[in-house]
Amino acid sequence: MLFLTSLLFSYCKPRTYFLCITNPSNREPLLLVCKLSFLLLVQMSQQIQKTTANGKEMLSNPRLLPLEGTSNVMMKQNVSLSCHVDSGSPPVRYTLFKHNKKVSTLNRPDLTPGLFNLTINSDSDVGEYKCKAENNITNGGKYSNSLRFTLIEPISKPVLSSLTSQAKKGQNVTLSCLSVNGSLPITYIFFKGKRSISQPVKMQKREAAIIFLFINSSSDFGTYKCRAENSFRNNTKYSNSFNFTLAEERRHSQPLIISLVLILLLFIIGFALAIPFFIIPSYKAKKFKSTRSSAGLTSTMNAEEAEDDVIYAEIEPVKPEEEYINISVIRREDEEGKKFKL
Repeated sequence: MLFLTSLLFSYCKPRTYFLCITNPSNREPLLLVCKLSFLLLVQMSQQIQKTTANGKEMLSNPRLLPLEGTSNVMMKQNVSLSCHVDSGSPPVRYTLFKHNKKVSTLNRPDLTPGLFNLTINSDSDVGEYKCKAENNITNGGKYSNSLRFTLIEPISKPVLSSLTSQAKKGQNVTLSCLSVNGSLPITYIFFKGKRSISQPVKMQKREAAIIFLFINSSSDFGTYKCRAENSFRNNTKYSNSFNFTLAEERRHSQPLIISLVLILLLFIIGFALAIPFFIIPSYKAKKFKSTRSSAGLTSTMNAEEAEDDVIYAEIEPVKPEEEYINISVIRREDEEGKKFKL
C-alpha cells in the first residue's frame, strides 16, 4: 500500500502542490529524498520571482555602511554613508532615512553605491539611519540594515576625592574618581605614586569609580592619583594629587585647645558673677565715703567762717529782779545788726 504525502507550497503564484509518494515499508529514505526535492523547488521558485517577463532582476536588500569604516564620531564631524545593492536591474534610486524621516534621495544609472554626506551637529544626528533601494520592478523598495553612530567626546580632567582627608592606622578609607565630561564608557585606574593599585574600572554611567583602602602603615599616607580614558584617541587625563593626613598628629593639640576654651569660659563666668556681688558694692561704698568727706569739709569751713563773723558785746550788769542777757550779733552779710533776747 502506498503512503501519500502532500505538502503545500505557496512560494510561487499560483500556488503549487508538491506531492511525494512513499512506500510505508521503506518510508524514511524516500521521505528524505522528497524533502530535498522540495527545497530545490523552493530555491528555483525564488529565482523565478526575481526575474520578470522582461528579463529584469529585482533588487537585493541594500547595505548601509559608514564610508570611514567606523561608527564612532565627534561633534561637528563630517561623515559619509554608503548605500548599495549587490544585485538587481538598474537604474536604482536610493533614499536615506533618519528616525524614519526622509533625509535625501540619490539616483544611480547603474549599481554604484549611493553616498550620503552628513554633519554631526547634535545628539540626534547619531541616528538611527536606514536606506531604501528601488528600481522599476520592485514594489515598495527594499530596506537596509539600521545604523547608529556612537558620539565620542574628549574626557575632562578627573577629580580625585575622599569622604575624609584624615585617617589613622587601621582605618578603612575610600577614594573616588570622576570625569564630568566625556563620552561613555570611561575607564578609571588608581595610582599610588607611580604604581597602579587597582584594576581598570569601566563605568557605563556618569558615576564615580570608587576603591576601598586600608591604612595599615605610615607608607599608606602617600600621594594618590587616578587616570581616566575613553574611546577617544590619545585622550588620557590624570587627576589631581590627594594625600591623607595622619589623625594622631593633631591629637595633642586638641585637648590643649579645649582646656584653654574652658579656662576662658570660667573666667568670663567668674567675672560676670563678681560684678553684682563685689564690684558694684565696692563702687557704691567708695562713692558714699567720698560724699561724706566732701560734706564734712564743707561743714567745717562754714563753721569757721561763721565763727569769724560773730562779734561778742559786753554784757551789762542785770538787776536781781530781772535777768536778761542782751547779745548783739552782727554778720557781715547783714547791713544792720540784729538783737537776740534770750
